[in-house]
Amino acid sequence: MHFKARAGAALKDAALQRGLAKVDGFAARRASAIRELDDLQGLRTEAAAIRDRALADLDVWIEAFESEATRRGASVLFAETGADVSRLVIEICRRHGLSKAIKSKSMLSEEAQLNEALEAAGVQPVETDLGEYICQLSGEPPSHIIAPVIHKTRADIAELFERVHRRPRLENAEDMTREAREMLRTHFLSADLGISGGNFLIAETGSVALVTNEGNGRMVTTMPRVHVAITGIEKIVPTLEDLATLMRLLPRSATGQSISNYFTLATGTRGGGDRDGPEHMYFILVDNGRTNLVGGDMQEMLRCIRCGACMNHCPVYQSVGGHAYGWVYPGPMGAVLTPAYLGVEKALDLPQASTFCGACSSVCPVKIALPDLLRKLRERQVEGGMRPWYEMLALRIWAWTAQRPRMYALATAIGVRYLRTLRNSDQLIGSMPFAAGWTRTRYMPAPRSGKTFRALYAARAKRRALGF
Repeated sequence: MHFKARAGAALKDAALQRGLAKVDGFAARRASAIRELDDLQGLRTEAAAIRDRALADLDVWIEAFESEATRRGASVLFAETGADVSRLVIEICRRHGLSKAIKSKSMLSEEAQLNEALEAAGVQPVETDLGEYICQLSGEPPSHIIAPVIHKTRADIAELFERVHRRPRLENAEDMTREAREMLRTHFLSADLGISGGNFLIAETGSVALVTNEGNGRMVTTMPRVHVAITGIEKIVPTLEDLATLMRLLPRSATGQSISNYFTLATGTRGGGDRDGPEHMYFILVDNGRTNLVGGDMQEMLRCIRCGACMNHCPVYQSVGGHAYGWVYPGPMGAVLTPAYLGVEKALDLPQASTFCGACSSVCPVKIALPDLLRKLRERQVEGGMRPWYEMLALRIWAWTAQRPRMYALATAIGVRYLRTLRNSDQLIGSMPFAAGWTRTRYMPAPRSGKTFRALYAARAKRRALGF
């Protein structure tokens, strides 16, 4: 995934850095929204239990969902890989003679590279979420799972619309939004296929729950004659009551709203007395690496409800943005999901893309211990010999020294005295051997004395014993 190279470029991109400054707004709004809850920690515990209960009997709940969805007129298909997703959608297009697909936001369609596959098959895909639409026009992937173009400034979007729409340049955000709606209106009216993702699948009703802030989701799922909902197999929840509990947390964690502007439960096909809705409805339930996590030490990650709170509070994401992570999922969740789904050997940098500050786990609505999962991925890399030789050598030297208390005490005593010699007049270290990359952009406080922590602690204990 080349995270280091991408991150280095992102840090030097002044326009990107201006765009990323907007991430702070999500954290502030979340903090305000969760104050409305009487027992946040109890609700998080309950939400985690709901997700664990579904994962513990995942096959049972999938079968229950398939049975109920089929009874209500939908067809349930299964895709083992991203390529299978594209193949199934193209087969549906050919079966029903479909030529244009309007899409609401679906991260799984990004996993499957569905737009590229549809275009190659002669089907026009049109993203209708405003952020995703902008990404499609600019030929870029989303950089955030709930705010796809958070990396772009208003000027960037104004220039893009002027060039692609071939209309006079607009500067006001409301005017640009209206222009995008005007451009999309003809697609809504002429498309014969609607493609959506799914925030949750409800086993007891065979429904898909969609949480959006734009009306495009409703139009995508009701206007075309065929609706295809694509979502991961882990999105199953047993009951509507479970869904209600999770919905108390999802919008608050994602955008800082008590409830999203639109909440949709799509169930089955159009009935005899219905004025809208699809004539044909398909669910495509996708594995694409998910079953590899079931029953293993990464299963906890399957609880994820894709709220984005972890990245909104992550200092690494806020510094480099989403594209640096190299695949569909950015931030702490992506640093776990990408190597877990695709193989840790294909994403060597991502488990290292964390300060381990713990902010991500403290805000996760379903209590995923992301730093622990990242640590396990690092362990896999070490055990598999995937880390650089010099890093492994340094760890072996440290381990050998740490197992010998006297040697460790001598080495740390020498080290702390040496670090003290590197201090400047402000008592800071601006350059340090073997740590040039770290000190290139930050200062390290110099030791205040030439003594180690152990020496200072022993001296303090001695003074207390003497009554000082």
